[in-house]
Amino acid sequence: MRVARRAVVCAPTGSGKSTQIPQMLVDGGVAPGQVVVLQPRRLAARLLAARVARERGGTPGEEVGYQVRFETLCGPSTRIRYVTEGVLLRQMLDDPLLQGVSVVIFDEFHERHLYGDVTLALALELQEGPRPDLRLIVMSATLTPEPLRAYLGDARLLQSPGRAHPVEIRYRAPDPRRGPSPPVWEQAADAWAEWARAGGDGVALIFMPGHWEIRRTIEAVLSRPEARGWAVLPLHGDLPPAQQEEAVAAGGGRRVIVATNVAETSITIEGVRLVVDSGLARIARYDPARGMDTLLIERISRAAADQRAGRAGRTGPGLCIRLWSERDQAARPAAETPEVLRVDLSEVALLLKAAGVRDLAEFRWLDAPSAERLRCAETLLQALGALDEQGDITPLGRRLLAFPVHPRHARMLLEAARRGATAPVAAVAAMIQGRDFWLPRVPREVETRRRELFVSDHDATDFAPRLRALAWAERQRWNPAAGAALGLHMAAAREAAALRDRFLSIARADGLPVPDAAPDDAELRRCVLAAFADRVARRLDAGTLRCRLVHGRRGELARSSIVREAPLLVAAEVRETQGREIEVVLSLVTAIEEAWLHELAPGAIRERSVVEWDPAARRVVGWRERVYHDLPLQRAPAEPDAAQAAELLAAAVLRGDAAPPGWDEPVRRWRRRVELVARFVPEAGVRELTEEDLRAALVDACRGALSARDLRDRSWLAAVKRQMPATHVAAVERLAPERVELTPAGRPVRVNYDDTGEPWIAATIQQLYGVERLPAILGGRLTPVLHVLAPNQRAVQITRDLAAFWQREYPNLRAQLARRYPKHEWR
Repeated sequence: MRVARRAVVCAPTGSGKSTQIPQMLVDGGVAPGQVVVLQPRRLAARLLAARVARERGGTPGEEVGYQVRFETLCGPSTRIRYVTEGVLLRQMLDDPLLQGVSVVIFDEFHERHLYGDVTLALALELQEGPRPDLRLIVMSATLTPEPLRAYLGDARLLQSPGRAHPVEIRYRAPDPRRGPSPPVWEQAADAWAEWARAGGDGVALIFMPGHWEIRRTIEAVLSRPEARGWAVLPLHGDLPPAQQEEAVAAGGGRRVIVATNVAETSITIEGVRLVVDSGLARIARYDPARGMDTLLIERISRAAADQRAGRAGRTGPGLCIRLWSERDQAARPAAETPEVLRVDLSEVALLLKAAGVRDLAEFRWLDAPSAERLRCAETLLQALGALDEQGDITPLGRRLLAFPVHPRHARMLLEAARRGATAPVAAVAAMIQGRDFWLPRVPREVETRRRELFVSDHDATDFAPRLRALAWAERQRWNPAAGAALGLHMAAAREAAALRDRFLSIARADGLPVPDAAPDDAELRRCVLAAFADRVARRLDAGTLRCRLVHGRRGELARSSIVREAPLLVAAEVRETQGREIEVVLSLVTAIEEAWLHELAPGAIRERSVVEWDPAARRVVGWRERVYHDLPLQRAPAEPDAAQAAELLAAAVLRGDAAPPGWDEPVRRWRRRVELVARFVPEAGVRELTEEDLRAALVDACRGALSARDLRDRSWLAAVKRQMPATHVAAVERLAPERVELTPAGRPVRVNYDDTGEPWIAATIQQLYGVERLPAILGGRLTPVLHVLAPNQRAVQITRDLAAFWQREYPNLRAQLARRYPKHEWR
């Protein structure tokens, strides 16, 4: 059997890539060593190992095994090993040559998980260096092969049409003419019920974005009369292995399986005849600008939709009902955004630094992340002490790698060892890593009993009640009924305890002390702060849950938090989530003291002067603040800086927050005069006023003022003129005068400069007696328009030709006006 050093395998869903190719390599003598198959998900790694082991007449842990984070079922005779991607990357750090490994298979590579990308890059460098015998295979059902082949170089492309059965695609979008769309779980239940009424049999697979939607879908399906005789089961990555295996087991009669996107790939569910696709998934993203994780519901790509539809065609003809329109399908992206472009890179950045990659930007990325994402990852690692100022890994950074967790949590565990708090902090790290066993939204009476048993009035961290609850659950031997009575998910609590024990085992193996005595509460809280120092927050006010975090972020305390009174706190979770609306929630909160920040990061604390606009008082106020990064810790009143005060007051005037009535009218007229001089008399050298000129003038007018009241007697016009050379001001006054004389002995009349048209003057007929010609302005190049006024000051004629007015219009006009105003002089 000949196998290229590098190969790209494209074959449809259900063609046996994940299960048969590893066996072919072993049985064909191509792989004298181990075949390692990378899977994006733990669930797939476990189930594939079980299936292949069964096909080869064994059980997992013998010839076929699996290894996922915190769980290994392999032995010395294991030839085929299914692993999650991060596991192999850490193995490459411990064993850079991957001794004993003959083939590495990157399965379901179209999902573009971060660790898959990085591991492939390192494997290519290994193959091009000391391991030319290492074979690399990249597999997918929906991957576009050409970009990957270009990245791999000399990869051989193997394509197979497979033996997939036809799948009919139907689109079932809600009709907007019938009113608001029902929830997606109701739409899915209706689609399934319609299929079941029509005689549908076998297994139906419904895709939903998350646990909450899965639960609602199960409730909706069970409420339909068609559900009688059907088993309705959930399937997602956080279920215990036994429940996962129950959902995907062959046989078992008629079933409805409601799953997240874990069922899109790799997992074979026998007998699926119907797929109902919500077209949605919860997608993890990381915003480096805000340092915030998001987990929002998004539309899946066309490739993911095809993967889901393929579940119905593995063992026979099937049907896929998509709960959106065909037009919507065409508008969806072709494929998902690679994780490297959307998730936190700090953990993989530390692994790459440990592997000798000094410049992350120069790494062999398949899709290079932005400079901002890389900078954000390095900044966090430096804050944790894992990298030095030059970006090189520190001894502390290498020690963090002993724990296969995010560097934050590893840093917390090392700090715990220094403070004698290893055992409780190991439990805290386990709680953060795994599912929360403290169930939300429990009945009020359950919540009351839970608080009475586990919550103390002196608790200063949300972890304290959870630590008591975990110890209680362990004493109850994880009894589900006992846990349900107190709102505790005992399976999740058992997982947390197992993970805690794994952390403690790693700590002991690394020589860290694990004292039996319980530490002081303050020591535990200091450890949490050491890991999450960039998530320090201050309560904005005592009456609400609103908080301000470092780096200008805002959020709200989770309503379930018991840390309600502390003014200063740190949040282990800051997540933007989507429920009824998008909100930023701070959870797993711990109260801290300012003195700890001085100990932990003295360089991040500084004094600064702050000048700001107080909209309630309509004045500029000053403060002297002590800040942690940009988060105010304490402030006291101070005299505002005069220049800053003028800038802020000017901005308030422009917004209308501090403007006296009619404050800008004189300037508008002056600006029009300047504009006319610049246009009609260019040789005068006067230029038009810009918005920046006007803003500078307003700032000048505001100097020395602090409030709206102080501006009442200020002249903005005088400030505008101060922005111009005196010769230009004089030229405007002369060429575009404010008033002109109609006769030498008469009273000057005002020239109106506005934005409605040309300059104009207004005079009563009596003022015009003896005037034969109107005075010109702008060096004689423009005659203002004349508004001829009756005695009641209303215009009765508009003209620029006064001689024609006297000759043609005035005789008739005089007759009319003389009758109406007999007491006035009429010539």
